[in-house]
Amino acid sequence: MDFLLGNPFSSPVGQRIEKATDGSLQTEDWALNMEICDIINETEEGPKDAFRAIKKRIMGNKNFHEVMLALTVLETCVKNCGHRFHVLVASQDFVEGVLVRTILPKNNPPTIVHDKVLNLIQSWADAFRSSPDLTGVVAVYEDLRRKGLEFPMTDLDMLSPIHTPQRTVFSSETPSGQSSVGIDTSHRGDSSQHTAPLPAPAVLPSDTPIAPTPEQIGKLRSELEMVSGNVRVMSEMLTELVPTQAEPADLELLQELNRTCRAMQQRVLELIPRVANEQLTEELLIVNDNLNNVFLRHER
Repeated sequence: MDFLLGNPFSSPVGQRIEKATDGSLQTEDWALNMEICDIINETEEGPKDAFRAIKKRIMGNKNFHEVMLALTVLETCVKNCGHRFHVLVASQDFVEGVLVRTILPKNNPPTIVHDKVLNLIQSWADAFRSSPDLTGVVAVYEDLRRKGLEFPMTDLDMLSPIHTPQRTVFSSETPSGQSSVGIDTSHRGDSSQHTAPLPAPAVLPSDTPIAPTPEQIGKLRSELEMVSGNVRVMSEMLTELVPTQAEPADLELLQELNRTCRAMQQRVLELIPRVANEQLTEELLIVNDNLNNVFLRHER
């Protein structure tokens, strides 16, 4: 079927995935990874094209540096994209036929690849367990555990309380770009998506001062986009909802957003005194101010 569809790297998003997973890269290109997420969210064919390109890069590839880059792109897209992409990557065929196959002993994968795949499967199984059409990965996870496979200890980063509640659309006047995705709500083309609550990783779990690497800066900025996206959604809900006329489900969603944003603020406050980067500290302070403003509106 892939042969009939042509080269997976020929599409706009496929070209970027090929570049973002090129073996000559020394480290991840986070700007390019986020651009890939934008295309997935904003275009009709983005999810399928990205899925095919990532699958192509991983399957049968003996260059495990490229495989690791592809797994990072995949992880980033799952965290920042919506239901249309989740349906593809959470399928049993993909998880079992691509990810698990990559770490079979006969392929002699390095430990870093082996553990990365298992961490992805474990975190997706936890995140998608309550979504009926995303439980393919849950079935694979449970099957691997029954067979005695030991999963790596859960990364403290993955236990972070940052996630994005689903958002409902209140009226036809709500711009189509405002979706449940945990990043910039200006993304278009996937307004009906319902994003499962995936955790976002912390930069470092310790209490020591952080001198972030370029990779950590990219990850932190990606997380701050998610925080800002939640603040925007919460602000829009506060503008749209009339307390005496609101549906109970909408009020519950608002409360869930409030709880989520407060958990996010706790993380932001923990990072502000620790990040040894003046520009990042300024960005964290701005996000904290925006959180305080939306909490004040909520209390009123």
